[in-house]
Amino acid sequence: MRSIRVETSAATILLTEAPEKKVKDRQSGEIATDSVTGETLMTLGVVYIEGGGSSLIKVTVPERGVTEGLAVGAPVSLVGLVARPWESTFNGQQRHGIAYRAEVVAPASFPAEVGA
Repeated sequence: MRSIRVETSAATILLTEAPEKKVKDRQSGEIATDSVTGETLMTLGVVYIEGGGSSLIKVTVPERGVTEGLAVGAPVSLVGLVARPWESTFNGQQRHGIAYRAEVVAPASFPAEVGA
């Protein structure tokens, strides 16, 4: 599926949920890993604010990309953020959405500076 690069330089991004290991299978508790590197994946929640609007999104980041100094409520930068549209059928119902993935999540300045 196609990945779409997300330009974040004009956005303010605030951490709303601290990074946690991404669960692949809730029944077994299996942790998700990158299919290429085998590295553990983490998920975190952010509010993405740009152009007078905001969205709450979940972002997946490889464990090595989670930097020190992150604090819930504080601004962060999402390096290499991409969006991937997805769709699936579960229990006979079609579902679809957008999955977000970044290479690195790091503390940022507030408010976000243009070109940061």
